[in-house]
Amino acid sequence: MPQMFDDVGEIVEEALRRVGKRVVLALPLGIGKPNLIANEFFRRARADRGLDLTLFTALSLRKPVGSSDLERRFIEPLAERIFGNYPELEYLEAVRRDSMPPNARVIEFFFEPGAMLHSAHAQSHYLSANYTHVTRELLHRGVNVIAHVVARRMVAGQLEISLGSNPDITVDLLPEVARLRAAGKPVVMLAQVHREMPFMLGAAAVGANTFDLLLDHSRYDYDLYAPPNPALATVDHAIGLHASSLVRDGGTLQIGIGELGDSIVYSLLLRHQQNEAWRRAVNDLGGGHGAALIDSEGGRAPFSTGLFGATEMFVDQMLDLYRAGILRRRVYDYLPLQRALAANDSGSRVDLALLESLRAAGAGPVLDESDFAELREAGVFRSECRFEKGCVVSPDGVRIEADLGNPGLRAALAAECLGLELRGGTVMHAGFLLGPRAFYAALSALPEAERRLFDMRGVGFINQLYGADQDLRIAQRGHARFVNTAMMLTTLGAAISDGLADGRVVSGVGGQYNFVSMAHALPGARSVLCVRATRRKDGRLASNLVAEYGHTTIPRHLRDIAITEYGIADLRGRTDAECIAAMIDIADSRFQEELLGAAKRANKIDAGYRIPASRRHNTPERLAEAFSAPRRAGLFSEYPFGTDLTREEIELARALRWLKDATAGKSRKLQMLARAWFARPGTQEHACLQRMRLAEPADFRERIAAGLVALALRATSAESQATSRTAATDP
Repeated sequence: MPQMFDDVGEIVEEALRRVGKRVVLALPLGIGKPNLIANEFFRRARADRGLDLTLFTALSLRKPVGSSDLERRFIEPLAERIFGNYPELEYLEAVRRDSMPPNARVIEFFFEPGAMLHSAHAQSHYLSANYTHVTRELLHRGVNVIAHVVARRMVAGQLEISLGSNPDITVDLLPEVARLRAAGKPVVMLAQVHREMPFMLGAAAVGANTFDLLLDHSRYDYDLYAPPNPALATVDHAIGLHASSLVRDGGTLQIGIGELGDSIVYSLLLRHQQNEAWRRAVNDLGGGHGAALIDSEGGRAPFSTGLFGATEMFVDQMLDLYRAGILRRRVYDYLPLQRALAANDSGSRVDLALLESLRAAGAGPVLDESDFAELREAGVFRSECRFEKGCVVSPDGVRIEADLGNPGLRAALAAECLGLELRGGTVMHAGFLLGPRAFYAALSALPEAERRLFDMRGVGFINQLYGADQDLRIAQRGHARFVNTAMMLTTLGAAISDGLADGRVVSGVGGQYNFVSMAHALPGARSVLCVRATRRKDGRLASNLVAEYGHTTIPRHLRDIAITEYGIADLRGRTDAECIAAMIDIADSRFQEELLGAAKRANKIDAGYRIPASRRHNTPERLAEAFSAPRRAGLFSEYPFGTDLTREEIELARALRWLKDATAGKSRKLQMLARAWFARPGTQEHACLQRMRLAEPADFRERIAAGLVALALRATSAESQATSRTAATDP
């Protein structure tokens, strides 16, 4: 049993007593990080230069803050309401300010996107590694302290521990920790109990003796980091709609967090629940262009067999897929059964045909006690059956030799011993979870039997095929679609997802490379990389499809399927010229000729090639037109999964995004400031200005700020009304 503590200082003191003054502290990413313990280690390093501290982690989260007065007025009340008393990470602030003490350093392999672009410490100490390689790198650096947030419960008087949100790396580390200890090297595992942490099952459920030291006191309770659902723009919905057409019924799904992940789930729900509306939306968006690919790789019908999730990150919307009956294809860890199900479209019926499929899939043919136990657990044999001396004994006491190779014995087993339908299994494997507060509460409220369907595993299992159970992973992940996002794509199919041309890291590789390469290794799998066709940078429009770039995350030889709001490009097996043509087809039309010219200058496409007339209308206006009819029907809203924002905050969020673009550049900013001086806010803006504490400006600066907000609110309101008028007159 772990040694119990009710004081954070005492638990850290005990850890230091055991390992000494050279500490390599591993912290999980996201909400699995015990902030209070991490802060105590960091404070001690700051106070004692004799303590050498290396913090090894990823995705260190902080409450959002504004970079301007207007942003702070908007964000601070929102952050206080949504994130509550979430404790900030003190080392994170030091990293951001480049004020780390000389005896401490923070090594991260994944940043909160864009958060560390200007931190010298973070950029120089970033570790570029696949998620699956992190365990190896921790061991190489001599990890000797592992700290974790956990969930706990008492069952029949016994303490049970769950790794909760983050079995991802910890599960893979546990056997290595045992080896280090066997070799006489001190490694301390300590944890903080968190009462809001969902008690997740599967590999996340570990023995109470996994941890040496356990901090458990209600005074250390705090709000888990819970980001609200993001707004989905028209571009996001278009990408999600395209991607939803490539998901195959009976297949496997992996998606990431953020707007594009949410939009994909929304369109999958629409495809399943309102199929005719989904079909019309796909057609209006230009689904005919990729019809052959949709029919060969995806589908247009609702989900009858359903999907299995094999995803690094368990996001809130995966629960929506489960509740809707889409995420329901169950997989099993008994290889012959999994192969039999794959051969029979994953049906749950138990009958003689299933026994025949099991034999063909490698079960037996003479079953042993372990085979029988697996099959009884899965519901193939009735729970009342037992195994004795090579025989299955039926509930009525009939003894039948457990030989699936004998047709007569198979028939007897089917008549006397089979269950009605399969049970157990899992609908999803996931490595870690993160989402809104309601998501954590929903997981905790799931009945135990349902929570078991969501099997939390280590990334060493989820993100790759390698391992002793490789055949099982292949059998479980049939027709996989690994859908991820990128910042940019080259016309030759390389992806830029984590860094800039000068080497600065925006986020990290994470598991993206793993999933892309796995798509090329798995039979029937496809990698789908999604990117918005354009972006605004310093007030200027730029293409996210480029001829070349100084950094890539995914090399061109792993190109597969690319999606923008303007369509789908199938790049697998294409020559460079074919790839370039397909990518230009889904580029924004304002940049197509420029991209084509670059390809011609490099002799990568025929000098006489012309962009097809049907692909020359890739414009925001055409996109808005495509969504006008479904939006009149109430579909593709800005917050389809709900939001923690008030009505005024939704309007202000739109307005501030518009204002940021409108004031990019010195001349544009001066023009906008001049307009703001003469702006007179009206009653229609009063509620929003009140929310910003600008309804009664106290001085010149506040008057200008109020004018800017009023102008932005009017501009975004006018845009919304223009869209509505266009939709109303659309035939």
